[in-house]
Amino acid sequence: MPRERPELTSEPAPSAPTPGPEEAAARRESPPGPEERLREAELKAAEHHDAWLRAKAEAENTRKRAQEDIAKAHKFGIERFASELLAVKDSLEAALAAENASFEALRSGVDLTLRQLEAVLERQAVREINPVGQKFDPHRHQAISMLPSDKEPNTVINVLQKGYALHDRVIRPALVTVAKPKDA
Repeated sequence: MPRERPELTSEPAPSAPTPGPEEAAARRESPPGPEERLREAELKAAEHHDAWLRAKAEAENTRKRAQEDIAKAHKFGIERFASELLAVKDSLEAALAAENASFEALRSGVDLTLRQLEAVLERQAVREINPVGQKFDPHRHQAISMLPSDKEPNTVINVLQKGYALHDRVIRPALVTVAKPKDA
């Protein structure tokens, strides 16, 4: 028996269904291939490395600037104080240059210069420690001797040399004589 041939028609043969919008989006959002992921990772690594290098350079620059600032502070930290002391020095030189000045004129000039110096010290937060009648404080005073006294024991009865403090730090303790009980 002869085989029958299918007739050819002008109608197209049925094909695979056309993908819908959901399937097309799924194909576009499919995970990238290994080469693409490697490229992305390399780009991110290069970006992070560049950011790290910049941060390292900025930290180094900041450290250098801080060192320079500290060096300048050490070198020029007393500039304002020194410039204020120059006026005191000028006053002392003027007193020494005065010929045939009377004792009273010299005394008045020295008194004025002392007040000028005290004003400079006050502006620079240098305070005098003159603890007569106060309780002895080993952090602010240095006892030279103890003398029997009617005053309460460990009270400063005499200041041999005033002390000085810069802000709250003692730069020179006061040399003092301290009271001890009479019967001791």
